[in-house]
Amino acid sequence: MIRVALIDDQAIVRAGLARILSPSDGFEVVVECGDGREAVEEVPAVGPDVTLMDIRMPKLDGIAATAQLRELPDPAPILVLTTF
Repeated sequence: MIRVALIDDQAIVRAGLARILSPSDGFEVVVECGDGREAVEEVPAVGPDVTLMDIRMPKLDGIAATAQLRELPDPAPILVLTTF
């Protein structure tokens, strides 16, 4: 099972991605966050295998959140997935 963190400020986008990344296909969404600040706080605690990160978000954008998460010891890969 591939553990995934979904980071996007639009709840409908997160819900759609969570539906696509189903357990029957080998994915488990372990956390969903609505902005970069929330991601920096919550993602390290769940230790996903991969993070899907939007760029344009309130409070802390995806670029800054990615930089902060990459500073962690043994960070998971981060894929930028955005309509921007």
